[in-house]
Amino acid sequence: MLMRLLIWLLRSVVFVLLFGLAIKNSGPVELRVYFDAAWQAPLSLVMLGCFALGAAIGVTAAFATLIRQRREIGELKRELPAALLSRTSKR
Repeated sequence: MLMRLLIWLLRSVVFVLLFGLAIKNSGPVELRVYFDAAWQAPLSLVMLGCFALGAAIGVTAAFATLIRQRREIGELKRELPAALLSRTSKR
């Protein structure tokens, strides 16, 4: 019970700190992209967007690795009975 309370307290502190950061950095910034296009948005929104994009890229990379590992585990599980059979026949 104490651990749950501690976790919620930590979450609250992090939320308050990030909210304060967002309030302090609410000034507009201009993002210049290709072909002389520009986009104006609050700095906190730009930071949030960059974080979300980075998190999405990281999850995608991890997901690709997870799929490859699951496929390899499936192949190894299919090979296991044959390997055990050949091992016991050698004795």
